[in-house]
Amino acid sequence: MGGPPMKLERERALPSSPPPPMDLETGAHRNHVKKESWRTVLTLAYQSLGVVYGDLSTSPLYVYKSTFAEDISHSETNEEIFGVLSFVFWTLTLVPLLKYVFIVLRADDNGEGGTFALYSLLCRHARVNALPNRQVADEDLSEYKKDSNLADTSCSKNPSFGSSLKSTLEKHRVLQRILLVLALIGTCMVIGDGVLTPALSVFSAVSGVELSLSKEHHKYVELPVSCAILVALFALQHYGTHRVGFLFAPVVLIWLLCISGIGIYNILHWNPHVYKALSPYYMYNFLKKTQRGGWMSLGGILLCITGSEAMFADLGHFSQLSIKIAFTTLVYPSLILAYMGQAAYLSTHHVIESDYQIGFYVSVPDKIRWPVLVIAIIAAVVGSQAIITGTFSIIKQCSSLGCFPKVKIVHTSSKVHGQIYIPEINWTLMLLCLAVTIGFRDTKRLGNASGLAVITVMLVTTCLMSLVIVLCWEKSVFLAIGFVFFFGTIEALYFSASLIKFLQGAWVPIALAFIFLLIMCVWHYGSLKKYEFDVQNKVSINWLLSLGPSLGIVRVRGIGLIHTELVTGIPAIFSHFVTNLPAFHQVLIFLCIKSVPVPHVGPEERFLIGHIGPREYRLYRCIVRYGYRDVHKDDTEFEKDLVCSIAEYIRAGSTEFNADMAKEEDDKMTVVGTCSTHVDGILLREEGKDEIETAGGTSEVREMESPPAMQLKKRVRFIVPDSPQIDKAAREELQDLMEAREAGVAYILGNSYVRAKQGSSMLKKFVINYGYEFLRRNSRGPTHALSVPHASTLEVGMIYNV
Repeated sequence: MGGPPMKLERERALPSSPPPPMDLETGAHRNHVKKESWRTVLTLAYQSLGVVYGDLSTSPLYVYKSTFAEDISHSETNEEIFGVLSFVFWTLTLVPLLKYVFIVLRADDNGEGGTFALYSLLCRHARVNALPNRQVADEDLSEYKKDSNLADTSCSKNPSFGSSLKSTLEKHRVLQRILLVLALIGTCMVIGDGVLTPALSVFSAVSGVELSLSKEHHKYVELPVSCAILVALFALQHYGTHRVGFLFAPVVLIWLLCISGIGIYNILHWNPHVYKALSPYYMYNFLKKTQRGGWMSLGGILLCITGSEAMFADLGHFSQLSIKIAFTTLVYPSLILAYMGQAAYLSTHHVIESDYQIGFYVSVPDKIRWPVLVIAIIAAVVGSQAIITGTFSIIKQCSSLGCFPKVKIVHTSSKVHGQIYIPEINWTLMLLCLAVTIGFRDTKRLGNASGLAVITVMLVTTCLMSLVIVLCWEKSVFLAIGFVFFFGTIEALYFSASLIKFLQGAWVPIALAFIFLLIMCVWHYGSLKKYEFDVQNKVSINWLLSLGPSLGIVRVRGIGLIHTELVTGIPAIFSHFVTNLPAFHQVLIFLCIKSVPVPHVGPEERFLIGHIGPREYRLYRCIVRYGYRDVHKDDTEFEKDLVCSIAEYIRAGSTEFNADMAKEEDDKMTVVGTCSTHVDGILLREEGKDEIETAGGTSEVREMESPPAMQLKKRVRFIVPDSPQIDKAAREELQDLMEAREAGVAYILGNSYVRAKQGSSMLKKFVINYGYEFLRRNSRGPTHALSVPHASTLEVGMIYNV
């Protein structure tokens, strides 16, 4: 009786606080970062050039050309040219610099940024999470509980309004749906931008050949070359960017130095007084003179900030300080000099033959035009690559949070986090990109389409940020209103100028966003109804316990992993299976792989494990929690982590971790980390493996070996620490788990056919029977999400009448 109390005291502290070795390591790591902080920050700032600023840095290729296309023309007085330059300067200053660099970047979700990061923050603070299988235990995650350092808990006025706003959102499902749809609209526009930005950037870069070829010949070169580059760009996506990623930052750096150098040359050579156009007076004068034409031309000026959202969306790969340094010290000055140089050139060249003569290349000196053309094309490819990768990332986030059909996600790099490739999305983007390039064939309409997508994402960010200011930062509501009024007014002005060009290309992002939004809403609605059916038809625990330890069926050797979306109760597929085939494995694990509204879940908090029924039943529930940016492990490593974590749970006892226990209606769940987080815990060794599959302690251990058996797939041994002692029942349980692991693991998956129940409305029948079923049949099944080998998979068919 002396052993268990020692075990209790030791193990209870294990999950509630990191072990001392990990604390020491973390402290050493922080000291290391502190000593090398500036070197690390500057390195990240340099690397961010190729990932974050590729799209934004290539905007000078098409801004002036799109602005002066038809709505206005520059006269001999330079008022239009200086007015456009003034608008470009103040737009770059107010939106990317003031809004994103100084405000929005601070609204990170544990280091992650983007539309879903803001939505995730709101979900956690107001409990408006759209995920149906959320648990109270999820709120104990370390990243879940981290609040922004901008929260003002001492504010006396805000808690009353903030709490009332929070309760209003939590009570009204309609407001929750509106918030979700708003986030999805921003996401769909990002996907649309992934179609339009590569087309616009590459086409504008290649258009430089028009100055070296006759007008009759360049139209036969421009389009084929652009399409060939786009096809090559998308065809090489499956190789990943980690092999050539180190070239991205130098390319963008050379490009920025190139356009800033050309800008300085043009300013000094053509018009040194162009700096006067930075005065806001020229904006007023521009609109006063051009009136409606000037307002419509804002859709072209808007393109100068395309790619600004990437500063926030790609925050997870870098740091706030590194992105701020890169933009304020290099990107922003280079872009301003480039636009000033173009304006200086145009101010002394009023006689033009066509709108082709207003583009970027006309201001480039003849001697360096071809080298600049080559650099521009490469820079455009780099910028396009960044937005394509960002599209993959945001679709993965949507899929993780149940708002997009399951797709095949390929991790192209084992070292670089976030390097993913989605085949279905890649080829869809390529076809759409080629379609708009061939269909429009000019920068003006491509710019109109891209501009509307960009400004819509920014408007969504502004709306979500206002809620973050009140609910998450706990600031005054007047600050949130001021934020929305100031930046919302600017963006609404540009949005109206882009929307008025609906027939001139702006319809494309609206059509794309509508299609993707429809797909997301149908999938989310169908998945929600399917989960509700599972909850309503789950099997009673009392029925299961009444069957006895053998469950009234034959128990065969091996581990049966029953995949389910339920976090409580027994799924209906279990009773459906045993009714038709009264045999099951000696160890049953009801496995739920779920996403939580945080970017990452630490390995020490990965598993929630508990018994179902008495210990001798050998029934376990395991909930595996992933963040929306986490990488799912392959089947082999996942199985080892799962078995090792269950073994550690058995050794520690099902009631030992009081601090991290989540009471469910059926059982009690215990937080257990992956194998690498078990300090002085059970180790797992398999035949043919010289290395131990977990990081264990240095204490003496004893080996538990399974008895010899014929035709085993592998030989498994648990290495159990001598102290604390485990009781006989736990040792027998470990023995059964070990034998089951040797016999192999079988995955039992539900293959559901969803149908609208009788009496449903025509709309519901159409959405469920045709829309959701079509998406389900053409999406990846659970086996792809789990990387399950087909030989180990058993599917159980069921009809869901929702």
